[in-house]
Amino acid sequence: MLLKNKLAVITGANRGIGRAITETFAAHGANVIACMREINDERQSWLTSLADQHGMTAQAVSLDLADEASVKTAVRQIASLAPRIDILVNNAGVASGAIFQMTSMTELRRLFEINFFSQILLTQGLARAMARHKTGSIINIASTAAMVADAGTLAYGSSKAAFARATQSMATELGASGIRVNAIAPGVTRTDMYDQMTEAAREKLIASSAMKRAVEPQDVANMALFLASDLSTVVTGQILRVDGGMV
Repeated sequence: MLLKNKLAVITGANRGIGRAITETFAAHGANVIACMREINDERQSWLTSLADQHGMTAQAVSLDLADEASVKTAVRQIASLAPRIDILVNNAGVASGAIFQMTSMTELRRLFEINFFSQILLTQGLARAMARHKTGSIINIASTAAMVADAGTLAYGSSKAAFARATQSMATELGASGIRVNAIAPGVTRTDMYDQMTEAAREKLIASSAMKRAVEPQDVANMALFLASDLSTVVTGQILRVDGGMV
């Protein structure tokens, strides 16, 4: 019960890495605000089941990172639901693949809007609430694509590189308010984005890792649990790779 009685806001909470983090945090006692683009009966039922199983609260908030108005509305709604925020996990994001010469400015702007600008806007809003209580952990989900310059990753890798760099600035500035900020950079992970990659691209990256296997969403959730908990009280400003040892 590493997160008992803490309140965690998790974006992109309904699938992949976000779902694994939500379920892991719930199992460790955290109350959860699960942010997702669409809230439906199936997702509400999932959250109700988590609450019943683990004796915590789980609430859904609509959030579309492609829409600035949606981000601002979500910040207000979260503030009304949670007088205190202990943990923020910026997990939601989108991927896109195209070689440099074929990357349109429209697509580049779309990825930066979702993977960077809106994440900053959301964090600015919620960090104010965290700062009032002089404690908190912000966990940004970046990617090894920010560091490994494979062909076709200009837009996605650049947006994640910007987010990883922003993590360090946040850590520097928010430390005085007792807020830690770290990023997790997963390698090839078995999510929807995994299925979007060509088999050759996946296998190339997996082969470059020391452990020769894909990352599971639970591997990332375990690292997020460490960063969210009091086990990491002096860990901040770090980009922690969860990639099986890509060397």
